[in-house]
Amino acid sequence: MSTDTDTETDTGSGTAMDIETQQAALDELHGSPERTDRANTDGDRDGNRPVLRARFEHNGSPRYMLYTIKRFGFDHDRDFHLDVELVSDELKDGLETVEAKLHGGDADLIDIDYISTARERANGAPIVAFHPYGRTVGGLVVPEESPIEDISDLPGHRVGVVRRLDKNWILTRAACREFHGFDPEDEATSVEAGSKVGLTQMLHDGDVDAALQFWQIIPEIVETGPYREAVPMADLVQQLSGVEQTLPISTFLTSEDYLAENPDAISGFKRAYADAVERLQTDDKLWDELGEQLMYENEPTVVHGIRDHWREMVVTDWDAETVDAMERLFDHLLDVAGPEALGVDHIPDDLFRLEVSSR
Repeated sequence: MSTDTDTETDTGSGTAMDIETQQAALDELHGSPERTDRANTDGDRDGNRPVLRARFEHNGSPRYMLYTIKRFGFDHDRDFHLDVELVSDELKDGLETVEAKLHGGDADLIDIDYISTARERANGAPIVAFHPYGRTVGGLVVPEESPIEDISDLPGHRVGVVRRLDKNWILTRAACREFHGFDPEDEATSVEAGSKVGLTQMLHDGDVDAALQFWQIIPEIVETGPYREAVPMADLVQQLSGVEQTLPISTFLTSEDYLAENPDAISGFKRAYADAVERLQTDDKLWDELGEQLMYENEPTVVHGIRDHWREMVVTDWDAETVDAMERLFDHLLDVAGPEALGVDHIPDDLFRLEVSSR
């Protein structure tokens, strides 16, 4: 359910170079003063800390949080070592690259939406969601002169999606069915791009009339080209859920085995995440640094737009009431859109782990 020239929509060798540039910025943080101040006195920065292999998309918003953890040494403060690798956002055998990494044993930490997590666990994947990330949904982006003003205007138009099991398309189908009496899968033409990069390129090339793009990429599109966001998916989440609280759509995942063998690392990450969120919520200069180091388009209007949206969508913690609301939203989506749209007909038992017990 998990972007233009040299921006987050870059393609081909440009994207590979951009991933390498971001990765280099992250790798350099191992020697930052904040981290070396926290290093063990024997000079071994990792010491006996458990290593948590984080694998995240190069154009995904969690990289801002990961950078912050590394930048200020919050992982070592919390007695684990965060190993970050940025990867492509392309699909591999029907899975996002990060999902494939976790399934293949090449990652210990990823984030995806909880509907995809339910789908994978129902299919036998030994994965668990142990902490919320945020309301990471996107928006319907159209050319400025487009007649599309709302999801009710989608019939007869070509709508670009990363994939048909994308959370944004699921939400759009559910909302159209409930509030407007039609299914855009039948009344419009959905076009799969296979990646966020490809989706924005399709919009630029005129291959689609609208694109359901991910939120962190939208400011770059609308600020640098003749486009506008017609419908924020966050509005649909709130309408469909019937609750006022910000519901986490994406969660952090690990494997059953890693959680059983390294509960202290997972507990440490939860605390380091809270440290990073607090810093990102209050430190505007840090966002300017993130724009320089990690964003493909670092114009102030774009950086500040991403900053402000991130602060609105992030979720710092959850409880049984939060999970109940997430499950109610899932059940509602299932009732309205059906199992074919979601790719799963239930949330498996023990998918959400609210508490992680340290050794």
